[in-house]
Amino acid sequence: MILIIRISGMIGIPRNIQETLFRMRLRRKYSAILLEDNNFNRKLLKRVRDYIAYGTIKKEILEKLIVLRGKSIEKGKSVDAKKIVDEIEKKSLEKQGLKPFFRLHPPRRGIESKKHFGIGKGVLGDNKEKINELVERML
Repeated sequence: MILIIRISGMIGIPRNIQETLFRMRLRRKYSAILLEDNNFNRKLLKRVRDYIAYGTIKKEILEKLIVLRGKSIEKGKSVDAKKIVDEIEKKSLEKQGLKPFFRLHPPRRGIESKKHFGIGKGVLGDNKEKINELVERML
């Protein structure tokens, strides 16, 4: 699974990129979604890579994310994170009773810069396994 976090705000974004982010349910700064890793999603990520950070998430970090930031669709209903992580490949978050996005806290100790990951110390673009450290700081 790929975790995508919107890093940039809403000001000064081209209309087509803004529409893509909106359809991906990344409507606010520091919101996150999960997508499966396939060619179509990779092309989509390539299009919006200047505004998001993404990478492969570990199962234990995903479980922690669901426990701390996962919200049930039905108000007041509790979530079983282990069960959701085990069935995430078969069923989407919505079918399991969770909202399909996560609202995260701005990263503690801040973002070093809004440059691309491979160029210096930025967070934008493909963070590969480093996305897990970023999510830890945002929980």
